Amino acid sequence: MRQTSASPRRQVTRGMELLARSGYAARGVVYLIIGYFAFTAAFSGGGETIGTRGALLELLENPFGTTLLWIMVVGMGAYIAWRLVQAIADPEGHGSSAKGLLIRAGLIGGAIAYGALVLFTLGLLGASPGGSGNGSNGGGDFLSSLLGWQYSNYLVYLIALVPLGVGIAHLIKGWKAKFEKYLKAPPQTMRWVRPVSRVGLIARGVAFFIVAGLLFAGGARYKATEPPGLEEALEALQNLPYGMLWLSLIGLGLIAFAVYSFAEARWRRIDVAAVLR
Repeated sequence: MRQTSASPRRQVTRGMELLARSGYAARGVVYLIIGYFAFTAAFSGGGETIGTRGALLELLENPFGTTLLWIMVVGMGAYIAWRLVQAIADPEGHGSSAKGLLIRAGLIGGAIAYGALVLFTLGLLGASPGGSGNGSNGGGDFLSSLLGWQYSNYLVYLIALVPLGVGIAHLIKGWKAKFEKYLKAPPQTMRWVRPVSRVGLIARGVAFFIVAGLLFAGGARYKATEPPGLEEALEALQNLPYGMLWLSLIGLGLIAFAVYSFAEARWRRIDVAAVLR
């Protein structure tokens, strides 16, 4: 009797773990494309940089692009689900202290950001909720009226706190190598995973710092519904003195972050059993 009752539970555990790992892999694919375009743009004399949405568009333009995007939808959906599980069930024991709640709030923020990316991807596939997606609904009218408020530009400065916080968290995580306790890779593997992951996390943190800087420096130029993202941050790097150097370094760093994501997909400790208790 115990074996028959444990088998479905084991299958659920393995299924949830597989979904979580596929989510990390999907994130890796997105950042691999972004990093590649940033690095090549640095040496092509004002070449094109792209953000997360541009990375998905690049996938769509490839052979079997539609199939690849559907795989990405599933992967990002799994990533969203796992982030919410991490935030709500707290299998990693962040706790309810101020620091723990801040980390868990960041996990929810990440889930929301990737939720928007999933909706964008579904729109590319012609499967976005609500049909044509022309935005002519009550929710859109409410949002439009909110952003038509006289002081709505101040919302942009509030939004700027999000990438600022994410950037700080990534710098600390990369510098102190706090990610190591979540990875169960063999010691010989960690010899290369550790430095690559640190570079990737710090590079992504710098990119988010630039996004926050763009918002704080020119908040009045941006809409709260269309804040700058990675693409604008990379373009800002490209326009700096020695922009080619900075862009190539960040491009390599984002590729390193993609490798870190793939390492998480392979070796991260995913305690699904703690969620099912």
